[in-house]
Order: sequence, then C-alpha cells, then structure tokens
Amino acid sequence: MTDTSDMLGPIDYLVVEFPGNKFNGQILPALTRLIAHGTVRVLDLAFVTKDADGVVSYGEIEDLDDDEVGSLKGLSAFLADVVSEEDLAVAAAELSPNSSAALIVWENTWAAPFAHAVRGSGGELIASGRLPASAVLDLLANTAS
Repeated sequence: MTDTSDMLGPIDYLVVEFPGNKFNGQILPALTRLIAHGTVRVLDLAFVTKDADGVVSYGEIEDLDDDEVGSLKGLSAFLADVVSEEDLAVAAAELSPNSSAALIVWENTWAAPFAHAVRGSGGELIASGRLPASAVLDLLANTAS
C-alpha cells in the first residue's frame, strides 16, 4: 500500500453557527463548488443542534433530509470519522440556545503540492494560524490613507 500522507494538504476544521436554528442550506452550493474544483476534500461533516431549553442533539450528513443537504448527501460514503463525540460536545457548549452548527473538517487540496515540496525539501510546518479578514481589511484601509 502506498503511503499517501506525504501528499496531504493542510487539514482545517471550522464550526459555523446558525442562530435561531435557521440552517437553510445556502452554504451548500459554495461548499459543493470548492469540492468540485478540487480546492478542498471534505473529510467529515457533522451537525449540532441546541434547542431553546439547551437540549443538544448531534447528527451526521446522512441524518439530514435531501432538501437540507442536496448533492452533498453523496459525500457520506467518503467521509472519515474525524469529528468525535467529544468535539461535538465542545461545539455544543459554545452554541447559544436555539442554535445549530455545522462542523466541517477538510483537506486543503490546493496546498498539497506545496506541502509535498516542503516535506520533500526537509522542511516541516512549525506554526500555522489565521488572520481575521476584518483585521486585514482594517490594516489595508489604514495603509491606504
């Protein structure tokens, strides 16, 4: 068996909250495009719901109706169990009452060739992070002034 771990891109996760439990599926076309263009490969996708009384329930993509997930329903056969029940509990603790959240784990496939080149040259990732878009926009606005 070939070791493909050397060809993996960076793996990210995100939790997106929907106040008022109003997940309407509008993020799904954007996610579908990212997958179709090879930008990301979704490794896991799970959902948490907290009702007004604070009662929490968990679910996976196969638990949702077709009208909620559309073409992403087919992903369930390819997903790994990366998100644990503990991860879901942590996300649920952060949720406001009467809210839901999607937890997405994906590989940044666009970065795999660069990551492979770094590892091939003997380099290794020692730090990673995200800058809030609003902070960068503020910095650019102040620089332009």
